[in-house]
Formats: sequence, C-alpha cells, structure tokens
Amino acid sequence: MTKGIIMSGMRPTGKLHLGNYFGALENWVKLQEEYTSYHSIVDWHALTTGYEDTGELQDNIMEVALDWLSAGLDPGKCTMYIQSDIKEISELFLLLSMVTPVSWLERCPTYKDQLQQLEGKNIATFGFLGYPCLQAADILICKARYVPVGEDQLPHLELSREIARRFNYIYGDTFPEPQALLTEAKVLPGLDGRKMSKSYNNAIYLSDSPEEILKKTSQMVTDPQRIKKTDPGNPEVCSVYAFHKVFTRLSDLEETEEACRRGKIGCVDCKKRLAQNLVEFISPINRRRRELEANPDYVRDVLIEGAKKARENAVKTLEEVRRKMNLK
Repeated sequence: MTKGIIMSGMRPTGKLHLGNYFGALENWVKLQEEYTSYHSIVDWHALTTGYEDTGELQDNIMEVALDWLSAGLDPGKCTMYIQSDIKEISELFLLLSMVTPVSWLERCPTYKDQLQQLEGKNIATFGFLGYPCLQAADILICKARYVPVGEDQLPHLELSREIARRFNYIYGDTFPEPQALLTEAKVLPGLDGRKMSKSYNNAIYLSDSPEEILKKTSQMVTDPQRIKKTDPGNPEVCSVYAFHKVFTRLSDLEETEEACRRGKIGCVDCKKRLAQNLVEFISPINRRRRELEANPDYVRDVLIEGAKKARENAVKTLEEVRRKMNLK
C-alpha cells in the first residue's frame, strides 16, 4: 500500500544539472518507493515562455528523460510521460479556466516576476497568464493528493488548491485539494557563486564527464580575500566549500575547513579534492546515461507506456468532470 498519489513535473530545457537533482530529482527517487508517483515532462509549459523557438524541444525532452532514468527514476515504480501526450490535460485546463478568476492568475508572484525578468520577450500572452491553471490541470487530472515542492513554489500550489476548492464548491466533490510535500533540498551555487542555472552557463551537469567536472571545478569562485596559498580563508563565502558540504565525508570536511581557515591548503588542492568527490558521485549516473543513450527506443517506450498508464486515469477523471458539469 502507498501513502497516496503524488504528481510533479519539469520543463524540458535540456540536460539536468546538480541544482535540478538536489532541488527535486533526488527526492522523487525516494518518494517513488512510498507513493504512487506521476512525473511529467511539461512541454506545454515550456511554450509559455519559449513558444517562439521550439527547434530543440524534442531533443530537450529526450535529455530530461535520460537524466530521470539515469538518476534512478524507475518506470516499474513510477509513471513518466510527456505532458502533451495526455490530451485530457488540455481539456481539463480549458474547463478549469472557465471557473478560475483572472484576478487569481494576475496575483501569482511568478507571473509578475517573469514579466519583469523577461522584459525583452513577448510573453504577455493568454497562455503565460493561464499557466497556473494548466499546472492545476496537471495535478488534478491525476487526483494527486500531494505535490513535492520547495517553499518558493507554495503560492503556485495554493492556487491549484483554490481552483480545486472552487470547482468542488460549484459542481460537487471531485478533486482532492493537493497538499505540499516540502522538499528539504541541498542548495548548491553555480560555478560563479550565483544560482546554478543553464542560462548563466555556470552549471555542473549529471551528464558531465570526469574531464569536464575537473575543468569546471578548477573554474569555481573561491574566497576573494584569499590571495596567497598561506592566507587564512573563509569557507563560508567560498563556492567550493558549499559543494564540499554536500559531497565530502564529514571527517574530511572538518579537516578541509580547518586547513582552509589556517591557510594550510591552497584553493587548487581544495578544488582537486572536490573534483574527485564529484566524479565519484556522478560517475554511476553517467554510466547509466551512456547505456540509455545507446538504446533510445527503450527511453521512448518508457514515455509511451507511461502516457498510456497516465491516460487511463486521466480519461476517468475527465469523464467525471464532464458529468459533473453536465457536458455529457
């Protein structure tokens, strides 16, 4: 017996990095052992900000699927699918949009933030405004009771709950109000100290080779006040130490921190220690990925079979929704 149904997804923006792994994927791998898990590659969501350039969309979908499988998501334990393969989601999105006030969508923090951050892009579209309603359809089509999220995503999930609550009030109990499963994520900075992001070109990817990891680690930003090897360092302002806290054994971590503070280890040697630990962590994922890359038909079959399984429940949910709304 499982604890219930969970649903979560990722936009297909290409290969996943360590920030994606520790922000979500690591937790999903654990949760698939306890919950009935649905995970969607949300290609329609990708169009809300990237509709003008879809040339790499299919390749990016495959990259995400490869990383999911190589990192430990198991098609025997969870259901993985491409969002647009479940056409019922689009109909549910349409029907939910009929009962969702525009003011709810306009107050979404991400809507305002993205309009400012992507000021040069023409994203003032109905699809972008309505994406929280599409997100609610993703969750409610599965009748998911839980959604694994970080604290920054709580406002989005609250909107999904409000939409479910409003639908249930108007048409009768249909959807559970999805609750958050807060992810205790390890936070890793990018190579330059900023947030790890593909757009900043500062990420370490799950698919990086040992050579790439060594090269990227050597470029990481360290304590700016430390000029010479013998200068005392401050690990708390060093990106390398932030990684050590995740990838280095506690006993070695304490020794590395003390050596840094006393100026007994240089940044170059410290980075080499980290690179070894990173390679040790990523190598099994990388090996599995290479095996999967050699068998793309298997990866596509996983997504096709996942879509078939997801559609079985989606069809039932949509039939109930149509019946409640007197559409059949």
